[in-house]
Amino acid sequence: MYVTVVESRPAGGGTARALKAAGELGGANQSTNHHRPFGARVKAFVALTKPRIIELLLITTVPVMFLAERGVPDLKLVLLTCVGGYLSAGGANALNMYIDRDIDALMDRTAQRPLVTGMVSPRECLAFGITLAVVSTLLFGLTVNWLSAWLSLGALLFYVVGYTMILKRRTSQNIVWGGIAGCLPVLIGWSSVTNSMSWAPVILFMVMFFWTPPHYWPLSMKVREDYARVGVPMLPVVASNKVVAKQIVIYSWVMVAVSLLLTPLGYTGWFYTAVALVAGGFWLWEAHGLQNRAKAEVTGAKLKEMRLFHWSITYVSILFVAVAVDPFLR
Repeated sequence: MYVTVVESRPAGGGTARALKAAGELGGANQSTNHHRPFGARVKAFVALTKPRIIELLLITTVPVMFLAERGVPDLKLVLLTCVGGYLSAGGANALNMYIDRDIDALMDRTAQRPLVTGMVSPRECLAFGITLAVVSTLLFGLTVNWLSAWLSLGALLFYVVGYTMILKRRTSQNIVWGGIAGCLPVLIGWSSVTNSMSWAPVILFMVMFFWTPPHYWPLSMKVREDYARVGVPMLPVVASNKVVAKQIVIYSWVMVAVSLLLTPLGYTGWFYTAVALVAGGFWLWEAHGLQNRAKAEVTGAKLKEMRLFHWSITYVSILFVAVAVDPFLR
């Protein structure tokens, strides 16, 4: 349950403010040690887990549990899976902030994160992230099953090591392969109910795999200067809008096609199929609209790249709600 979904805080304040934040980062961590109210500290530690992101990741977990059960799963199991998932993803996100604290101080959209403001020290963040990782793995293993525990730990390690430490700063394909960590919640949801694997969660895993780049790249187009400033080679930094939009359309078509495989394989019925067709059709409309504007060399606010970003969150929510509802209509 990891970060494929991203915060959409708009850039603002400019390079000067970001550079100032970077220069003052070390001092801020020291100067605020004796001036950090308890309530603000609690909020800061919660912020390390990126709760808004985890909300959406849980939306891809719980519906799969309904599909696996073909009805209402054990509610205690749902609660334990959600708590374990939150702690695991929260630990991964905290460790991500620890590793990226240098570039977070230089980017406008991350300038208010707890490590940058000094509300949490790097040592505290590291200890917090490791603690959540250990607790979440044990919680999954001892109360759900060990298959789910290993999947959760594997996702955490892939996000922290594979994406954050290896891929993010080295290749424009960073989010394509790094996004695998964010696809694993569907496998965890299924395994928590069945303690096994099947084609259904694999298909939904692939939906999320092809969903991640066209979800992330529009936002990357919006904050291109932020990523360029810190040398992170997101695709919109190293390629033109035309190239990025073409890639978005390709991934979008594959995503919609894969989402329709559940029904012919017997896992879903008419309701899911209808929702997938309508939601997918609207997605493709938005993706092609973005491509047409990019081809016309539209820039700035008129490019409207964030329309697809916001729709991508709505799309995945609608699709997975349909996954949960469909078993009751068959």
